[in-house]
Amino acid sequence: MMANLLSARYTALLGKPAKLNLRISALDIRRINYSSKKPSSGDYLQQSLVPTMHYQKSLPRLPIPNLEDTMRRFLAAKRPLLSDHQFRTTEKIAQDFLNGVGRELHKELVAKDKINKHTSYISGPWLDIYLKNRKSLLHFNIFVLLRPDPKTEYNQQLLRATNLLCSTLRYMKTLRAGLLEPNVLHFQPYGAQMVDAYPLDMSQYHRVFNTTRIPGQGRDELFTNEKSRHVLVMRNGNMYVFDVVDRDGNLLKPTEIQAHLNYILTDLTPAPAFPIGILTSENRDVWAELRDKLVNCGNTDNLRLVDSAVCCLCLDDASMKKGDDMLHSLLLANGCNRWLDKSFSLQVSKSGEAGICMEHSWGDGMTMTDILGKIYKDSTEQPQVHPGSVAAAVDSASAVHQLQFNLDSVLKNGIKKANDNFDLHVSQLSIDFMIFGKGGTETMKKNNLSPDSMAQLAFQMGFLRMRGQTVPTSESCSMARFKHGRLEIIPSATTYTKQCSNAFVCQRDQHSVQQLKAMLYQCSRYHRQLVKEASMGQGLYCHLYGLRDLALSKDQELHSLYTDYDLDHFTLSTSTVPNLSFRMVVFAPDVPDGFGLHYCLHDNTISYSTTSYLDGSHQEFNRCVYKSLEDIFTVLEEKPFS
Repeated sequence: MMANLLSARYTALLGKPAKLNLRISALDIRRINYSSKKPSSGDYLQQSLVPTMHYQKSLPRLPIPNLEDTMRRFLAAKRPLLSDHQFRTTEKIAQDFLNGVGRELHKELVAKDKINKHTSYISGPWLDIYLKNRKSLLHFNIFVLLRPDPKTEYNQQLLRATNLLCSTLRYMKTLRAGLLEPNVLHFQPYGAQMVDAYPLDMSQYHRVFNTTRIPGQGRDELFTNEKSRHVLVMRNGNMYVFDVVDRDGNLLKPTEIQAHLNYILTDLTPAPAFPIGILTSENRDVWAELRDKLVNCGNTDNLRLVDSAVCCLCLDDASMKKGDDMLHSLLLANGCNRWLDKSFSLQVSKSGEAGICMEHSWGDGMTMTDILGKIYKDSTEQPQVHPGSVAAAVDSASAVHQLQFNLDSVLKNGIKKANDNFDLHVSQLSIDFMIFGKGGTETMKKNNLSPDSMAQLAFQMGFLRMRGQTVPTSESCSMARFKHGRLEIIPSATTYTKQCSNAFVCQRDQHSVQQLKAMLYQCSRYHRQLVKEASMGQGLYCHLYGLRDLALSKDQELHSLYTDYDLDHFTLSTSTVPNLSFRMVVFAPDVPDGFGLHYCLHDNTISYSTTSYLDGSHQEFNRCVYKSLEDIFTVLEEKPFS
């Protein structure tokens, strides 16, 4: 049921884990029966027999790894990236950290964790990684392009926007009523003998709706007000709000929502000369200062309406473009018709294409993957309005309120600068999308290989083919089986992928097919080990992040382990989201000279999209990855592993 949850922006494919104390028995599963009854009310997507948060209190706590294991993993991750001389220096630094300040910090972290049993040791530091970063949210937000509605006649702007918003509200009411099925990871097929089913953490779900990231000097804050009953709609840079829930908790009728959205779509108000939405794309300190200015100019009430809205719906006047322009035309538009601080925003173009923008601090990609998959499925399988539906005869002019903001010369100048910065960012960010159609997971599994490991290997081979280097690579893995587990980062560039990449790219004529297959198997086996360790809370980066955060909280000078090695620098930032409702997932590279890489593994195909700030390099990299996949599958076709 929820296996797809373990692959969102920072999620890896899992091998079967070691046993945890918390496991649902076969008897429990037969008694619970996770298949929900058919909803009796149009306000609900599901009516689970098990309350949504039923397993939350009994989730196991995230373990803190042994410091010796973390240092061993640190050195293993650095080995393929360093020369022999550099590695010997790194060994000394790691040993000094292990025997000195690292040991003391580890003891303090363990002691602190024992006191704070209500959460995980990484929950606070991980949140700070996002909220303290001062870069524009364009560097961190996730943008998803949804597949069209299978019924072509439903792919027009008003219908699609109404159905997506109605399904979003139905999901919200189902969640808050506790009728949403708990997220459970199943490692065995369904049936009376099913075992190895593990409930997953759902603490992030309370931040999904009515939440906004508020900019602050040095650190942002998350604001949530679940009592608010309105949505925010943006069109042509103008901002509108209207209630979608009444005082008794009943959802607005779909035809009334349709009427209000139609009213907004036909509103002739021109685009504002200074749209404030563009400010959310600014540097966070700059935006914090300008937001304070907005408050001082008398816009407090309007800002609170924006911040507390259930969600944001962006209606774009432009039609969807094709190819590389999809990122710019739908997901970002011109920046004036977006409020990037919202937890998530639905986006629908004039031609009916739909997407979503997710702010990343409040939750991980797997959470939004689950939510968006259910919303898409409900909106297409149980649409609330149809091509023949007649909008309700309601007074939309009274129900819909357009927000008017007071701006002074400082704010107007700030908006102008933000618009220039946005245009520069978008002009530099390129995207390319490619489908490899010569093989997929079926062939890999027949050869007893992890499909995810082969995709990661292809990225390493592609970069080596393009630039002749092995570079830091991140693949994040969900730790959702633990309370407030967040994510762990898998360092997927390994000594095995480096050796194998060189054999395929630089020394192909020096190795037999069987030798190459043996290398593929080594890569797969080691990658599975890394994934298993990460998913079980035995990874590398969370521990190091926790120790670094503790040192900083004490105003302690950082050890050279942190100052000499940038833990946050990944040339290749990769993720996978196996969700059938997604057409494309896009996120920016971690570093100016790197790539943001999303991929999806299918039975007989592999699709991947790449972003880059280096003009033309994204297309070259994708071609090199394609050639690498061809090489891998050519070798695999020789003879499967037994």
